[in-house]
Amino acid sequence: MSKFPVDAPKQRVIKSLEILGFRIIREKEHISMERINLDGTKTPLTMPNHPKIKSSTLRTICTQAGIPRDDFLNAYEKS
Repeated sequence: MSKFPVDAPKQRVIKSLEILGFRIIREKEHISMERINLDGTKTPLTMPNHPKIKSSTLRTICTQAGIPRDDFLNAYEKS
């Protein structure tokens, strides 16, 4: 199983999440994103607005937003 990137650049993480259907709602101290699901519900996601995102933070973000590990890693490789 692949590992989450250790210090992932913020822009690459955002691009990966956009590939997975999320869009930025606002960007201040934190970045708020949301995805509209097929059934009309919304999945919110909040991440710190740091230049680099730690792997433990990425893991937590994916868990809370219900993003499978492999889906995120595949999107990260594409971005």
